[in-house]
Parts: sequence; C-alpha cells; structure tokens
Amino acid sequence: MFTGIVQAVATVSQLVDRPGLRSFTLQFPPGFTQDLAIGASVATDGTCLTVTEVLPGDAARFDVMQQSLALTTLGRLVEGSRVNVERAAKEGAEVGGHVLSGHVDCLGQVLQIRRPENNHVLRIGVPESHRRYVFAKGYIAVNGASLTMAEVNRTEGWFEVWLIPETLRMTTFGEKAEGAALNLEIDRATQVVVDTVREALDERLGPLLPALQSLLAQQGLSLDDLGAAVRLPASGGSARA
Repeated sequence: MFTGIVQAVATVSQLVDRPGLRSFTLQFPPGFTQDLAIGASVATDGTCLTVTEVLPGDAARFDVMQQSLALTTLGRLVEGSRVNVERAAKEGAEVGGHVLSGHVDCLGQVLQIRRPENNHVLRIGVPESHRRYVFAKGYIAVNGASLTMAEVNRTEGWFEVWLIPETLRMTTFGEKAEGAALNLEIDRATQVVVDTVREALDERLGPLLPALQSLLAQQGLSLDDLGAAVRLPASGGSARA
C-alpha cells in the first residue's frame, strides 16, 4: 500500500535486459534506502516494484516483467531518466493523499500545460475505457502522486490538475512536456461505486435504460454522473496539489 505522497525523485542509473524482463538500478537520495530490504516494495512513477538487491550508496535493483514494461511508462525509461518514488507505507502511517495499490490502470498523456502565477496546470488525456471514473474534485494517482482533479471533461476525455511549487520541487512533473505519457491509477472507491451503480441500473431498468440515458443526456449528464452522486468518500486529502 502507498499513500500517494511522493517521497523523493530517483535516477535510473543502469538498465539491463534479460530474457522476459528488464533490470532497473535506481539511484536514490541519501538516506532513502535506510532499512530497505530485499522483497520490499517501492512505487516507481506509481508502479509497485519489488527490491531484488540493495546496493551500496543508496541504490537498489528491481526486475520488471515485459507486461509491466508494455502497460506503463517504465518501458520508455532510459539511463538518466528521473522517476517519482515512494516506499510502501508502514502500518499506522498517516495517509496524506489516498490509498494506492501501485497497480497502473492506464496511460494518460499531457495534452496541455499552463503556468499561471505560482501554479502549474496539467491537462491530461484519459483513454475512453477509464473516463467514467474521473470526476471534478475526485482523486486520481498520476505517476504515483495523489492529486485532486480540478476540472474534468469526460466528453473530450481529459482532466486538469493544479500543482503548487512544492509539488514541482518534490516530483518530476515540472520536467514533463506536452505529449508525455503518464501512469494513471484510478481511485478504487470511485471505481467500485461507479461500476456498481451502472450494473444495478442495467439490471433493474433493463429496456428502460436507454430512456433514462436520453433524459440524462438532455440535461448534459450521463449514467456516470449518477455514480458520482453516490461516490464513496476517498480516504485522504489531495497530496501536494
């Protein structure tokens, strides 16, 4: 489990390809690997990785399967790439963001960057398969950081997050350009409620469902908005945003 509070930025110092996987060596800031053990979990740009070797000088090695390389941004990393990292939360740890599993659901893309005074706004595109789970003021994990979605347009398929200077200092978001790919993890509470509401409506209304969808569309709404109305509260606040 992770809290979505990025603890540091690490650098990919070595990549080694082996049959069926790629080994990553990450160089961490001083002190990050204190008490880190083989088998421990470290979220790397939001992807939960298992430590396979702890190295001298605040470094550690991780093995990543081909499927993870294909489904996340990890397959695009090169030596010298910088990534957001968070160690697994300990029992009783304060959840400053919201609970994350470290399992990436889909890839997003930076569509637009705006820089109003003392802010940094990212407009992020979402694949159609996961647009139903994005809601204004809802939570989402982007490259391992728990963020609040300020604006959402599910029709066009994007949401916006506003980042304060502290967020930019502690993460790699300030380095991202338009077109960059990002790892997205949907808030699990939101996903469960939205799917449950949709399944219940489909089961109970049956042939009347198209009529309900039509009525909602006249109001500029959808079935997903019904899910938002009963969405469970998330487990924490917006992290560094």
